[in-house]
Amino acid sequence: MDTENKNVAVLEAGRPIPSPITHLSFMASQIWLRIVAAATSITAAILIFKSRESKVLFGTDVDARYSYSPAFKFFAMMNVVACGFSVVSLLPVFTLGRKFSSSINYFFLFLHDLMLTTLLAASCGAATTVAQIGKYGNNHAGWMPICDNFGKFCHKVAASLILGYIAIFCYLVLTVISANKARQVPV
Repeated sequence: MDTENKNVAVLEAGRPIPSPITHLSFMASQIWLRIVAAATSITAAILIFKSRESKVLFGTDVDARYSYSPAFKFFAMMNVVACGFSVVSLLPVFTLGRKFSSSINYFFLFLHDLMLTTLLAASCGAATTVAQIGKYGNNHAGWMPICDNFGKFCHKVAASLILGYIAIFCYLVLTVISANKARQVPV
């Protein structure tokens, strides 16, 4: 019998051919996670876009809208961008489905995933900070909490943030998977 590893064949150029099971699981995880990330990020964006509530307090008409906060605008736009790039990134994933694709392509996919993870984390962090102030206020700055008066608005923002953090988790897993594949890049 041959002493070579039966699971990994080697091309004449010296690059290993990935195992069909490993390659299939890589492709399935890439596609599934990108679809979940796109779905959660667009749902988070829709929820934050639709989060508005009006009340009459002390005889004055008062509104709570996402557009009043730059952090919520940033969060909404980054989720739209993440959804768009998730859908667009499915095309390179399908081209990476070929057995003999270059390792440098996995590196570019890693950079793409890392960039989106970072942008989504920044936007979720900013929106969470503003949501925290909206819920609890800030006594030192004299800011009163608004969630006791605008409960519907705060619940939509909270649901949107939860979906945003799910999208971050999906992209974090995609980043790890892409980094694992990209480590085979020759230096």
